[in-house]
Amino acid sequence: MSRILIAEDEERIASFVRKGLVANGFTATVVGTAREAVDHALAGGFDLMVLDLGLPDGDGFAVLRRLRETGSPLPVVVLTARDGVNDTVTGLEIGADDYMTKPFRFEELLARVRLRMRGDRAAETGVLAAGDLSLDLRTRRATADGTTVDLTAREFALLEVFLRHTGQVLTRQQLLSHVWGYDHDPGSNVVDVFIRSLRKKIGADRIRTVRGMGYRLAD
Repeated sequence: MSRILIAEDEERIASFVRKGLVANGFTATVVGTAREAVDHALAGGFDLMVLDLGLPDGDGFAVLRRLRETGSPLPVVVLTARDGVNDTVTGLEIGADDYMTKPFRFEELLARVRLRMRGDRAAETGVLAAGDLSLDLRTRRATADGTTVDLTAREFALLEVFLRHTGQVLTRQQLLSHVWGYDHDPGSNVVDVFIRSLRKKIGADRIRTVRGMGYRLAD
């Protein structure tokens, strides 16, 4: 399942974009500040960012510059009310993959997101693996110890996040953000429930509990 990071401080627009993306099969996470946008993007686990330029604690251009300076290849579609030629040129020159102005039609935004995602996916090997555990992103097939494992869509998305961060401790909030978006209560036990289910299918020792912090996929 592809994950989109939406950096937009206007709640109405953020909700509109998130709902539209979710309805079209994406997982969407919303942040409302430049700092959160940088932190989430550099933490990894996202396939594309939709970035507003007018964030309350900083300019979106600064976010884009920070990503490119650190070598982040994350595709970025700028979505902003700034419609000047200079702004468009600046955005593209410092690393934006696309530039759209508000007001906008969601259908066009969706088409541009899909276009950038296709280019990004083409560069992937299509298979994530850790030891004898593997996940084929193209066929949606999971294997453990050479045996095919039947996973639900959420379990697949959860395992994909772990495989993209093998050996890294992931907090419950990070997992909620990447797999379920921000619609779930951070106090919910949904992560723990799915972790237990996933352990039963791939092996109890593969996903380790790090007390007081979260979970880690053994490398």
